[in-house]
Amino acid sequence: MNRSAVWHPFTQHALEPPMTRIRLTEGAYLIDTEGNRILDAISSWWVITHGHRHPVIMEAIGKAIETYDQIIFAEFSHEPAETLAEGLIEVAPAGLKHVFYSDSGSTAVEVAIKMALGYFHNQGELRDRIVVMEASYHGDTIGTMSAGERGVFNAAYQPLLFGVDRLAFPAAVNAQRTLDLFEDVCRSGRVAALLIEPLVLGAGGMKSYDAGVLSGLKEIAERYGSLFIADEVMTGWGRTGTMFACEQATITPDILCTSKGLTGGAVPLAATLCTSDIFDAHLSTDRRKTFFHSSSYTANPIACASAVANLDIWRSEPVLERIKNLEALQRQNLRRFADDERFANIRQAGTIAALDLVVPSKGYLAEVGPKMRRLFRERGLLIRPLGNVVYLMPPYCVTADDLGRAYDAIDEVASIVLETR
Repeated sequence: MNRSAVWHPFTQHALEPPMTRIRLTEGAYLIDTEGNRILDAISSWWVITHGHRHPVIMEAIGKAIETYDQIIFAEFSHEPAETLAEGLIEVAPAGLKHVFYSDSGSTAVEVAIKMALGYFHNQGELRDRIVVMEASYHGDTIGTMSAGERGVFNAAYQPLLFGVDRLAFPAAVNAQRTLDLFEDVCRSGRVAALLIEPLVLGAGGMKSYDAGVLSGLKEIAERYGSLFIADEVMTGWGRTGTMFACEQATITPDILCTSKGLTGGAVPLAATLCTSDIFDAHLSTDRRKTFFHSSSYTANPIACASAVANLDIWRSEPVLERIKNLEALQRQNLRRFADDERFANIRQAGTIAALDLVVPSKGYLAEVGPKMRRLFRERGLLIRPLGNVVYLMPPYCVTADDLGRAYDAIDEVASIVLETR
């Protein structure tokens, strides 16, 4: 069979069979060309919140197409972008007042880093250091790779990456060490911003930490005049149990990045929200203080319309109730592995559940990961372990039976893999 001309992401084509073609999406399922139904247990890389093709979002996209295509956003605006910005400010942590649109989670974070550096530059203050947490992942642009964990993801691009200061991950036994390290770095007076995934580090292995650490880091940043950037690309839109993870630490970041669930996962869109202070630092009769960032598709009207519809769903449907039900289902299913020696570090953060298969080889390239993925697919499940880390992050419409089937498969697949090692 001739291979497709398409180059797929995070795929070693020399080791993978031809891609399964999907002809239809529906609720919590992907349906392939042969009619097989595949449970999307990871929300198609964490983007689908309410379920595939939610009718309210699909209708909004259809209506927008009748009126709009792309509009240059440097000289013009449009109703979907304006309505969405107002809605985002309404649901975001109090104090965020301005919205800058982009196209993906990576660019949302890239925008945030540039906002932070521009904030100090435009005030004539030398602050050029970005602080991040070890094991973090913020995207695949040059700036976000620089801020993310160094390793197999970005080793080939090392000559392009800039240096950042890294904090130890705040595991329960060393949470205070993380806070102390941040304060030590801040004493230099050079820290422009702390960039952090609040409560859960996604691609770094679904590592979770306490909300108290988040509030502690924010307090230190404020004390030393550094900005706090919350990368809520994955953690936003209910994934950790609240609209945004920062709410659980009762903090307002200076800059907040959102994407993925922003449109319910239907189409690409991202937004970077900031305080008035950051916007005002770029507001000047001196054109050199302009915020110099854009893309051709900034604030695409069709994407904005889908995000407005997503906000309508949050207002009119019992989304938080669905999230609480999913949290309870995850908690109930995880109990079966509480004393299971095959697994370690069993954890949950809102609707996200994760557990580590106990094997000698760990990390993203652990061979056990692709083996488990193939076995899950044979059972009609889309579950993509992060090396030996198995996680479930399904859409909020997933049923108890579907979720139970996913946990049954985790149980079965773990035994197969361990027996055949």
